[in-house]
Amino acid sequence: MDERRDVRVSDSDREAAAERLGSAVTEGRLNLQEYDDRLGRAYQSVTYGDLADLFVDLPASAPGPVAAAPAAPQAVPASSEAEATLPRWLRVVWTIWAVKVMINLTVWVLVSLSDGSLVYFWPMWVIGPPAAALLVLTTIVTHSRRDR
Repeated sequence: MDERRDVRVSDSDREAAAERLGSAVTEGRLNLQEYDDRLGRAYQSVTYGDLADLFVDLPASAPGPVAAAPAAPQAVPASSEAEATLPRWLRVVWTIWAVKVMINLTVWVLVSLSDGSLVYFWPMWVIGPPAAALLVLTTIVTHSRRDR
C-alpha cells in the first residue's frame, strides 16, 4: 500500500470514494458535516494516499477504491462503469432543467386555470432550447467517454 499511496487517482476513483462516503452516511457512521468535509477532500484528492486518509476511521469492509488496495489500478471495470452513467455534473444539470420545467408548467397551468381557458403555451420556449442544448452536450460527453 505504501507504493500505491503516491499513485495518482482517476475521476472514477474519486467517484467511488464519494459513493463509499455516501454509504457511510447512510449507515450512520458519518454525520452530514463530516460527510461534506470528506466529500470535498475526496474530490480534491490527487493520490490514493489522499483517498485512504478519508477512510482511516471507517471499516474496511465497505466497498471503495482504497478498501482492498490492489497492487495495480483497476481502470477497466471503473471505465466501463463510468460509461454506463452520466457524470455527476451532467446529472445535476439535467435535474436543474427538470425542476425548471416543472415550475414553469405549474405556473402555466395555474395561469390557465385562473383565466378559465388554455393560454398560449409559452413554457415551450423555456423547455425546448435548453433541452436541445443538453441533448447535444450529453451526446458529446457520452461519445467522448466511450472513446477513452
